Amino acid sequence: MIGFYDYTVILTYMSLLSAIGGIALVTNGHPILATYCLLFSGLCDMFDGKVARSKKNRTDEEKSFGIQIDSLTDIVAFGVLPATMTITLCGHVWYSYVVAALFTLTGMIRLAYFNVTEELRQKETDECRKTYTGLPITSSSLIFPFFFCIISIFCLCYDRIELFLELFQKDSLRVALCILMSITGFAFILPFRIRKPQSREFWWFLGFGALMAIVLFIVYLKFTAL
Repeated sequence: MIGFYDYTVILTYMSLLSAIGGIALVTNGHPILATYCLLFSGLCDMFDGKVARSKKNRTDEEKSFGIQIDSLTDIVAFGVLPATMTITLCGHVWYSYVVAALFTLTGMIRLAYFNVTEELRQKETDECRKTYTGLPITSSSLIFPFFFCIISIFCLCYDRIELFLELFQKDSLRVALCILMSITGFAFILPFRIRKPQSREFWWFLGFGALMAIVLFIVYLKFTAL
């Protein structure tokens, strides 16, 4: 079989499978479980690079293959999945399709640009990347779950968890979600530099994701109790 199948690619493959599961879940009426899939894909992405670099004798082909599959997975996990969630939660209104399409397009452009610059960079140095140009597409795994958590907390405060889906029937919340997606997508291709998270920030992001997972778990339990 063509391709590479050692331990360095396992997390990337798991991220893709999680994203596909999330797309299936949200289109079948399970947005909270789909958000879990988005968070899990983000978790896999946080560690896949560290796992890959742990293999010291990687060939140039293996390094290039890793870059390609990582980006191909990212466009599905952090582009197509959030876009599908937005379209579905917004009730398939026409503007959600436009926003979701442009969001996915800018994500693809950013990833393609990253691939080109990263391959050139790795030919010049073995050092780890210290900055990114544009907002990394993987930020979707925190931005959109955070948005859904805010809505969830609002519903929990009123002890009416069924409001979660009812609120998305209102144009105001649909527009808010689409605006958030538009800003995020535009930030993917803005030519600004952002520092790559260091060890302490890395664990802060991990803790933030875990906190959101707990909130969503409480919401899911409330949903299943209805």
